[in-house]
Order: sequence, then structure tokens, then C-alpha cells
Amino acid sequence: MAFVLYFLFAIVQSSSCCKKEFIMKLHEVEKCAPSSDWNVLYWVLGSILMPIALPLAIINLWQRFRAQKYRNQLPGKVVLITGASSGLGESLAHVFYRAGCKVILAARRVQELERVKSDLLALDVDPAYPPTVLPLDLAELNSIPDFVSRALAVYNQVDILINNGGISVRADVASTSVDVDLKVMLVNYFGTVALTKALLPSMVKRQSGHICFISSVQGKFAIPQRAAYSASKHALQAFADSLRAEVANKKMYVSCVSPGYIRTQLSMNALTGAGSSYGKMDETTAKGMSPDKLAELILQCIMRKEPDIIVSDLQAKIAYYLRHFLPSVYFWIMAKRALKLEKAEKKAN
Repeated sequence: MAFVLYFLFAIVQSSSCCKKEFIMKLHEVEKCAPSSDWNVLYWVLGSILMPIALPLAIINLWQRFRAQKYRNQLPGKVVLITGASSGLGESLAHVFYRAGCKVILAARRVQELERVKSDLLALDVDPAYPPTVLPLDLAELNSIPDFVSRALAVYNQVDILINNGGISVRADVASTSVDVDLKVMLVNYFGTVALTKALLPSMVKRQSGHICFISSVQGKFAIPQRAAYSASKHALQAFADSLRAEVANKKMYVSCVSPGYIRTQLSMNALTGAGSSYGKMDETTAKGMSPDKLAELILQCIMRKEPDIIVSDLQAKIAYYLRHFLPSVYFWIMAKRALKLEKAEKKAN
């Protein structure tokens, strides 16, 4: 049983834990063991848990080894980040810049990109490479090939592409104009796909590269009044899954990160069903995860070359599993939520 506890403990320990501390903690666990009357139960539990704990421990240690190895290789890597002018994109810029990467900042608002660049240059980082600012509008599909040419001209390559740019919408299906549906799909899906496709040949030629898509838990399951946004993220998830399989034999990696609510200006910048600015901070968004924390987790995801991760609170994870294993319960909950939102909207008006 102690052997099982040893490996279970190894799973949750950080890689920095020294051997002496590890053994001390194991002895503490053993001291807390019940009397010999429980030996039979110990043996039974050990027989059940050992086949689970041992592989998990090995996988965990292997992932940590790969992550540390890749982190040592990060300095000097060229990282292109879309939507880098604020929010999660800005936090990602800070995380990869501090890791010694050559960051290329892309977004529509050049002035904000210059602000982010100035903030990065003020950091005490070694090695430090001056960030590059390139304007990018994902809705302008015809301009994307030229953008990629300019991005490649900076360092002759892009090692990591982080597709973070996007917009959201707050409206039910009936009140959302088709033009809004088109705009959300254009930016969140087609713009991202066009950028990825334009950059892909250079990565394939070098037999190297990592493409990371910042999706959403709403790309895993849909909720009321997010139909357009959720549809665009579902499409992105499918595209990422297909691309991952196609480039697996080319020494390339594809990650899809699905966060829950993030404490950014996403809801403030969201569209209404008519296409105007929503301009409100949702309560769920205000209580969301810090973009700095999420950026660190995305860095770890890329270092570990994880194909698909969900980063959210327990509620979103429960919804995800309900959608797949108890769909009738999930549909009932969503119907109740839609009714609640409808009543709240009528009351507000």
C-alpha cells in the first residue's frame, strides 16, 4: 500500500520537490496508517489502485521531463500572437517574452500594440529580443497572405503561432442578424483558418512548428445567447482536430485550449444581435480567471505539447461531462437557463 501511496503522492508533487522532502512526506503518510486489522483492505485497495497510480505517475513524470526540456529550448523561439493588444493576448506576450522568446504582436489596434511593446521592453529579461508590432485584421482575409509574408520576413520563420484573436456576441438566435453571425464566423473561424493556412507551408517545409488555438469551453458545449460565438468555436475545435492528425507525421504540434470565463474586456467588446457594441461587463466575466494565470497555463500546455485541454472552473467541467454522458439532463438545465435569461432581459427592458 505504501508503494501505491508513493506514486499517488508523486503525481501531485511539483518537480522541484527534493528527494529528502519526498521521503519524509511518505513516512508521514505511513505513520498515519491504521492498525493491522486494516491490512486486508490495504491489500485490496493497493491491488486496485496500483495499476492506475503507476502509469499515471510515469506519464506525469515524463510530461514534466518533456516540459522542462522544451522550456530550455524556448529562448530565441519566434512566437506570433494574434489579439495581442489586450486581455489574454497581452498576458501571453508577457509570458513568452519573459521566457526569452522573440514575440511578434499582431492585432488591429496598433497604438495598443505599441503600448504592450513598451511594457515588454521595460521588463528585466535575459535574453531579450525587441518585440515586433504588425497590424492584423482577421476580418480582412485578402490581406492575410501579405501579413504572413511580413511576419516571416522578420526572423525568416515562426516557431509558435498562437491564434488568440476573436470577438464574442451576446444575443439569442432570433434577435441576431445573419450579418452578425457572418462577422463572428469570419473573425473567429475563417480569419484564423486563413492565417494558419498561410503560415502552414513554412512550418511544413522546416518540419517544425506548434500551432495553438485559443478556443473556449463553449466550443465543447453550447449555452443560450451564445449561439454565434459557440458555433465559431465548435468549428475551430473541429479544424484543430483535423489539422493535428494531418501534421502529426511532420514533427508539428497542434494544441486547442478551451478556457472558461476570463477576466478580460471580451464581454465589453462583444456584439449585440444588431451588431452594435454590447458594452457591459458580465458578472461571470468579472469573476473569471486571471488572464495572467491562464497565459502561464497555456505556456505549460505548449511546453508539454498537449493536444487539447480545458481550463475552467468545476461548473463548466460538469456541464462538459453532462453534455456527453447525460445529454437529457444537460438540455433540461440549458432550457431552464434560457428561460431565466429571457425573463431577466424582459425585466431589464
